[in-house]
Amino acid sequence: MTELSQILELLPEATLTGDAAGIDIGSVAFDTRHIQQGALFCCVPGVNRDGHEFAADAIAAGARAVLVDHALEGIDAPQLVVADVRAAMGPVSDIVYGRPSKRIDVFGVTGTNGKTTTTFLLCAMLAAAGRTSGQIGTTGIVVGGAEREAHFTTPEAPDLHGLLREMVDAGDDSAAIEVSSHALDQKRIANVRFAAVGFTNLTRDHLDYHRSFEAYYQAKRRLFVEPGPEGQHWPAAINCDDEWGSRLFDELVHAERDDVPVWGWTLREMNRASVSATYALTPTGASIKVESPVGDFTLKSQLRGRFNVENVLTAATMALLGGLTPADVQAGLDAVPGVRGRFEPVVAGQPFTVLVDYAHTPDSLEQVLTSARQICDRRLIVVFGCGGDRDRSKRPLMGRAAALGADLAIVTSDNPRSEDPEAIIKEIRRGMRSGADVVEEVDRRAAIELAMREATEGDIVVIAGKGHEQGQTFAGETVPFDDVTVAREALDAVGIG
Repeated sequence: MTELSQILELLPEATLTGDAAGIDIGSVAFDTRHIQQGALFCCVPGVNRDGHEFAADAIAAGARAVLVDHALEGIDAPQLVVADVRAAMGPVSDIVYGRPSKRIDVFGVTGTNGKTTTTFLLCAMLAAAGRTSGQIGTTGIVVGGAEREAHFTTPEAPDLHGLLREMVDAGDDSAAIEVSSHALDQKRIANVRFAAVGFTNLTRDHLDYHRSFEAYYQAKRRLFVEPGPEGQHWPAAINCDDEWGSRLFDELVHAERDDVPVWGWTLREMNRASVSATYALTPTGASIKVESPVGDFTLKSQLRGRFNVENVLTAATMALLGGLTPADVQAGLDAVPGVRGRFEPVVAGQPFTVLVDYAHTPDSLEQVLTSARQICDRRLIVVFGCGGDRDRSKRPLMGRAAALGADLAIVTSDNPRSEDPEAIIKEIRRGMRSGADVVEEVDRRAAIELAMREATEGDIVVIAGKGHEQGQTFAGETVPFDDVTVAREALDAVGIG
C-alpha cells in the first residue's frame, strides 16, 4: 500500500482537493470494470468517452481517490488534479506497485516489424542464461511461466507496471516487452527502467494515427532519447541497415548519454557499427558470422529468411548489452524452432509448402515473399488482404508488393471492421497493375481453400496478414478465425490433409 500523500509528493505540480490523510492506495486503474478496493482511479480523456464521466462510478466500485485534470463536483473522495492524467499514470503506477522495473531487467523492443520474434528470441536467450523471463507483446503475456491473453501490444501504464510487479512476485528476474509507437506517444512506458532497448526497423504502418513518417519516427525515438525516472538512458541496439535506424544511431552517438553504450549492427560494410555480420541462408534456417565488441562468433538459427537474420541480430545485440554471452545467445536460438504466426509452416502431408505470417505492411509482405521465393522450387502463391478502419494509403502498396513478389495473388478480406470488404479489395487492386496473376475472393476461408486447390508439388503458399490472430473482425463482431487451423481444414477439404 502507498499513502496518497506520497503520491502527491511525487507530482509536485499536482493540487489536492479533499483530505489525503489516512488514505492508502493499493492499485491504479483507468477502467471502472477493473477497480479493486483501495484503487486510485485515473480519469483518462479518450477518443469516444472521457474518464472523468466515470469518477463517481469508480468511487462506488471501491476507488479511494481519483486522478483528474480538473476538479470534479459531487465526488466524495480526494482528487489529485494534474495537467495531464496520462503523463502522471506512469510515475504513479511505478510507486504504487513498488517500482518493479528496479527489481527486474526489462528489455524493450520497438520498430514496425520484428518486435514479436525479437522478444521471443530474447526470452529464450535469457532462459539459456539461467534467467526466468516474463513477456509482454502482440501474441500474449507470460508471467511466471503462465500465459494469458494480451489486448494491446503494450498495455496502459497501470497495467504495465502491475504486470511487472506480478512478474517480480512470481519469481521472474527479467522481461522482454514489445514497445509500440502508440504506447510511446501515449506515455504508457513512463517510469519503466530498461536493461537494454532495441530498434528493429521503421516501415509504413500506423500513419492513420501518426499522420506522417516523421511523426511515426519521433514516437519510436522516444524510447531511446527520453530519460528514465532517475534521469538515465538505456543501452541501445540499433539496426543500422534501416534508413531510420541509421539516423537514430547517428543521433544517439552524437548525443550526451553519459557513456551509455549504443551498438549498431549491420549486414553491410559500415565501420561505425559496433556489430557486423555476414550470413548464409540454409534450407533449415541461417548461419550468421558475427564480429562484436565481445568477440567474434558464429550463430546458427532455425528461423528462415533474411528478415529473421535481422531479428536474430537485434535480439543478440540486446542480449550482449544485457550481459549475456555468445554461448547464451546460441543456446537460446537452439530453443526456438519457430514463432507462432511468423513464417509458421503448416504441415499435413501436402507436396507443397504452406506458411502463415503476420505480414500486414507493404515492407513486411515484400520481405516475407522475398524470403519465400529464395526457398521456392516452383510457383509462389500469396493470400492476403488489408484491415479496415486503418491506414488506407498502404493498401495499393500492399497490392504492389504481392503482385511483384508472387506468381499468383489471391486478394481477400483481413479484418474489414466497419468497412466494406469489397471496397478494400478495390483499393488494393490499384497497386496490382503488373506481375502476378490476381484472383479476388472476399471470403478468407474460401480464398485459403482456393490457394490449396491451386498449389502443386514444389509450390509455396503464403497466407499473410493475420498470423497468430484467433479472430476475424467485421462490423461490431469478431468471429473465430485462425489461419493455421483454417489452412489445415482447407488441406483436408481438398483431399490432402
